[in-house]
Amino acid sequence: MGASGLVYALANCINLSNLRLVLDYNQIGAMGASGLGYALANCINLSNLTLCLSSNEIVDEDASDLGSALANCINLSNLMLNLYDNQIGDEGASGLGSGLSNCINLSNLALDLGSNQIGDEGASGLGSGLQNCINLSNLVLDLGDNQIGDEGASGLGSALANCNNLSNLTLRLNNQICELVASGLGSGLASCINLSNLTLDLSSNEIGAMGASGLGSLANCIKLSNLTLNLCESQIGSMGALGLGSALANCINLSNLTLNLDSNEIGDEGASGLSSGLVNCINLSNLTLYLRCNQIGNQGASSLGTALANCINLSNLTLYFNENQIGGKGASGLGSGLANCINLSNLTLDLSSNEIGDEGASGLSSGLVNCINLSNLTLYLSYNYIRTIGASGLGSGISNCINLSNLVLNLYSNEIFEASCIVSALANFINLQNLTLDLYNNYIFESETQQYKNKCLKQKRLVVFKNRFQ
Repeated sequence: MGASGLVYALANCINLSNLRLVLDYNQIGAMGASGLGYALANCINLSNLTLCLSSNEIVDEDASDLGSALANCINLSNLMLNLYDNQIGDEGASGLGSGLSNCINLSNLALDLGSNQIGDEGASGLGSGLQNCINLSNLVLDLGDNQIGDEGASGLGSALANCNNLSNLTLRLNNQICELVASGLGSGLASCINLSNLTLDLSSNEIGAMGASGLGSLANCIKLSNLTLNLCESQIGSMGALGLGSALANCINLSNLTLNLDSNEIGDEGASGLSSGLVNCINLSNLTLYLRCNQIGNQGASSLGTALANCINLSNLTLYFNENQIGGKGASGLGSGLANCINLSNLTLDLSSNEIGDEGASGLSSGLVNCINLSNLTLYLSYNYIRTIGASGLGSGISNCINLSNLVLNLYSNEIFEASCIVSALANFINLQNLTLDLYNNYIFESETQQYKNKCLKQKRLVVFKNRFQ
């Protein structure tokens, strides 16, 4: 019987108000999806609908039929539609948009059309439909891995400008977008002045400096408390980072910020520009920064340290600065900033593949001395020319973190001859339960490694001990 039996049953359920159908990976194909559309057209009293149809070989005609069905469901307030990984193109996406234009009572919409074949025309068609959904307060729109370019993204930006009641927005649009269009998208978001939560994924596009600066329109969204922005591999450069910094300076109510700018060549100037914005974000409690492979040196790292010094309410901090050009002074600048973050309970810091040396390791440790409330600490410092004196400095620094329950310390491939200071510091951690210690590819004698292991195992509460010395 398959999908046809389900269709027949649904067509008779005209009093349904809540419906959830999960039919992912079922090869229902054209007839099944079109039939579902026919059945749903009868369910005019639906207020809540969840329909999961990912990986089902659904094509344009089927998507359009679903759109026609949605046009009848004018009482919908909550709609979740998952059409990920099908064969929907412009015609199907436009058909869905036409249907959505009738759903003017929607307050919550989640639409996943990732990994289809939608281009500019389809994205614009969807945008036209969304323009009517002026009562939306929560919108999740995933259009990643399609073929959407400038025109389509502009259409979506115009649609968002109409949805000025949005409080929560998630938009994934890693396609073929250029800088002018990213600016247009930013202008659309500028109208969403009630946004409190925003997740925007524009990674692996070509938005450039102008596009990133255009996203500076987010400065209008002064109610934002949670912001996740993914612009990795987007060619934004130093000027784009400066523009983002200007926007962040206005977002003074942010409590949670995740910013991914990996592989963008922002350099010291861009890192300093970002820092000037972060200085104002004094209410941050959770901060995650991805700044890998960005040619950041001492000046940029020190500027970020200055910004961190202002964020005294931070409880969770994650910094990925690996594969840059940060030396001893830059790492010490970060340490100075961390010294002010006395409320930190969770810290992850990745400075692997830089050039911090002994000076940087000791400078970092001087900041950690103040972080006595840390319960979880992860330090990745591999490939940094750290010698025994730097390792000793680290040991002294972390020895003050007496409340640690989880510690990951990666010093792989440095120039350390002995690690007794690090191992001795562990005696202070009476609550330590999980320990990962990587000192592989240093100059530690094999005869000493067993002594170090034995000392580590003396921790009374230790449950998990992962180690690599040789």
